[in-house]
Amino acid sequence: MAINYQCRHCGVNMGTIDHLSVHSHQLGINMLTDEERLDMVDYDQSGNIKVKSICEDCQESYQRNPDLHQYDYLIH
Repeated sequence: MAINYQCRHCGVNMGTIDHLSVHSHQLGINMLTDEERLDMVDYDQSGNIKVKSICEDCQESYQRNPDLHQYDYLIH
């Protein structure tokens, strides 16, 4: 099982955790509401997990240009 972190705004792969046993509380997934979990966490058929987050570049872009929040996807 792998846990892949991907930016929800630009699609860049931010990192992967390749551990056989990782608990949701170690990742902080248990702190999410049900709605947040549905929006941010996807499971594939092989048991891998994709967590949608925000990369540093997109975070910086949003801080400098708050009007970018109207777009679903950023290219930088």
